[in-house]
Amino acid sequence: MRVQLAKQLLDRQIVDVEGRLVGRVDDVAFAVDDEGYPYVDCLLTGQGALGQRIGGRIGRLLVAVADRFTEDPPVPPLRVPLASVARVDSAVRLRCRAAELPPAPVETWLRQHLIERIPGAYRASG
Repeated sequence: MRVQLAKQLLDRQIVDVEGRLVGRVDDVAFAVDDEGYPYVDCLLTGQGALGQRIGGRIGRLLVAVADRFTEDPPVPPLRVPLASVARVDSAVRLRCRAAELPPAPVETWLRQHLIERIPGAYRASG
């Protein structure tokens, strides 16, 4: 059976167990087991992963912009372990909440330096 990862995973939305958007699958990381067989280790999301996948000038620009919005470049992609994936349908659905994943560095920077300065940013919705 031939698995076509690009068609099945890349660019699908990643949604946590509560239905919140985590990001999109920008790349896939592989690992090799003890017997030498490759397997999908985790899904990568974020500007850094997308820029590396696209490559060329546009890819380098994406990575540079992501690095600009962090305090400790280079920006590592958010790694979503394959064990956290519940199923893949129209989206990649996770078994965990988005809050249980490591925060995306660019989003953290934007939240601290931009969103928190907006009046009413902490107002409870409801």
